[in-house]
Amino acid sequence: MPRIAGSKKLKRQMAPMFWGITRKSPRFVTTVRPGPHSKNFSIPSAVFLRDTLKLVTTAREAEYAIYNGKVSVDGVKRKSVHHGIGLMDVVELTGVSDIYRLVPKQGHILEPIKIKSSEKSVKLVKVTSKTTIRKGKTQLGFHDGRSLISDTKAKVGDSCLMQVPEQKINEVLPLEKGAKVLVTKGVNAGQLADVKEIKEGTFVLPKRALLSLGKREIEIPSDLVMVVGKKEPVIQIA
Repeated sequence: MPRIAGSKKLKRQMAPMFWGITRKSPRFVTTVRPGPHSKNFSIPSAVFLRDTLKLVTTAREAEYAIYNGKVSVDGVKRKSVHHGIGLMDVVELTGVSDIYRLVPKQGHILEPIKIKSSEKSVKLVKVTSKTTIRKGKTQLGFHDGRSLISDTKAKVGDSCLMQVPEQKINEVLPLEKGAKVLVTKGVNAGQLADVKEIKEGTFVLPKRALLSLGKREIEIPSDLVMVVGKKEPVIQIA
């Protein structure tokens, strides 16, 4: 069976800055192949092991670990060096006691943080699509590429606390006034804020969220925020 089209490597100068790689030598780096996350908002598993966590020193060592099933993402072993690891993904490594979750932090789109072992089976996912399919059933699509046929009452923009890898929704966190949100992109990436108001979109403007960030208020598109709780985050994100 032929492989999906697409290059396996990328020039280092073209790689996203949050990968944390050197820019000049060597010339190429492993890239992300089509998968759960967008190419510009995820880190290939080989780069994550070698350059982000620095648990291995060479690409060959990263390949050995990945091909032997030592890397699990959201409870599923991933045996591709090109697998994209993105927002809220939980990474567990065989032989390593630390468990990591990828979150925005200090203006960076993705940074790994260490989490408790009790949280490795839950993650937050943002509802990005809602479709009615055959027999009137509802299918929800999430930011990490998942889709789920469910009777859960959720709207696009809401977040769900999901059990992984079972894909069971434990709780719905609506995007509404008073919700606690995490800014996922832009100069404010990684900051927690309270929603003061949700402004519906118009013909020329997207749906926006008015946020309270400490002593200041900002208004940004709702696509740039993720609900993480009501008063406090329901999972560890810092």
